[in-house]
Amino acid sequence: MSGVTVQAGEDTLRAELCTDEREFTALAPAWERLYRRCGTATPFQSHAWLHSWWTSYGTPGRLRLVLVRDGSGELRAAAPLMRTGVPLPRLVPLGGAISDYGDVLLDDEHADRAADALTQTLWTAARTALIDIREVRPGGSAEQVYARWPGPRRQLADSVCLELPAHPMDKLLTRMPPGRAGRIQAKIRKLGQLGVEHRFVRPDEVDSTLRTMLDLHRLQWQTRKVTTEHLKPRFHEHLVRSLGPLVRSGDAVVTEFRAGTDVLAVDVTLLTPRLAGNYLYGAHPRLREWKADIATMLLHASADHVSRDGRQVLSLLRGAEPYKFRWRPDTVVNQRLLLARRRTAPLLSAVACEASARNRARELVRERKGAVTN
Repeated sequence: MSGVTVQAGEDTLRAELCTDEREFTALAPAWERLYRRCGTATPFQSHAWLHSWWTSYGTPGRLRLVLVRDGSGELRAAAPLMRTGVPLPRLVPLGGAISDYGDVLLDDEHADRAADALTQTLWTAARTALIDIREVRPGGSAEQVYARWPGPRRQLADSVCLELPAHPMDKLLTRMPPGRAGRIQAKIRKLGQLGVEHRFVRPDEVDSTLRTMLDLHRLQWQTRKVTTEHLKPRFHEHLVRSLGPLVRSGDAVVTEFRAGTDVLAVDVTLLTPRLAGNYLYGAHPRLREWKADIATMLLHASADHVSRDGRQVLSLLRGAEPYKFRWRPDTVVNQRLLLARRRTAPLLSAVACEASARNRARELVRERKGAVTN
């Protein structure tokens, strides 16, 4: 640990840089309390998720946790980062590409003071590396750091997320034209005729059910293009290790779909008081053979569940796959926040140019596909 003292209002907050993996492990209780006090937090910022991710994906010596504590030692802010030198020296959030949202944590009751202290400490860290916070959901806590940043900064569009109101299925159907809503209702009735039922898995069953889900996920994609990381042992280990605690704390729900004694699908939904997100599922090819609509099956179960607890948003998370648009979702664009100092400003420009080039390349691909289709 190394630290500096930051004067913030009437109280003094102490900012620390943690690079010790054992210290990261020991932070679990304090991190959990801060997580509960941050209204913008998602399970991707929980200690269970981040520590498990670091165990599977982290590189020794690169951990950079910026922690802000008050006089009693309680955490008031945290930026879970790591240093990477490829292709440019940067500080990036833990969680990597398998996390749909990146952010920092701020205690809501002390948000202004905590954001001031966190910004000042990150300003020191930015002397030698660009701070590159990706996949910030609009309204995320990292925006408070961005607003306070005194040096060069840039906000770029990142991934697209599609979102629905957290309503039960019968209310979601009112967003659709009557004909389409009728077809969805027919698909729901067919699932009942096939004997497909769902149940929410108990915490003590999570590990075995997740292994079943990963087997089904591998099976469903064996002849189609898939995110290859989802098939790797390190991802499997991370998911099993992190989701048990998340289910026990109410930050995730695992749903099992059966026909008789056969498990045909398993779905993982991540939860916050405001938002639920459909993260990953595995489904047996038999469902497609039966011409069952898997997307309708999953959304029907999750929508009716998450609408009961006062949430506002049911997110389909990252990706604009065509099947998602049948529900008439709202498009929400995550943000990429680049923060630099004068000496690291060239790094900011290089990353921004690279991102612009990639976005333009994707637009050209979409235009060409559209031309071929037409």
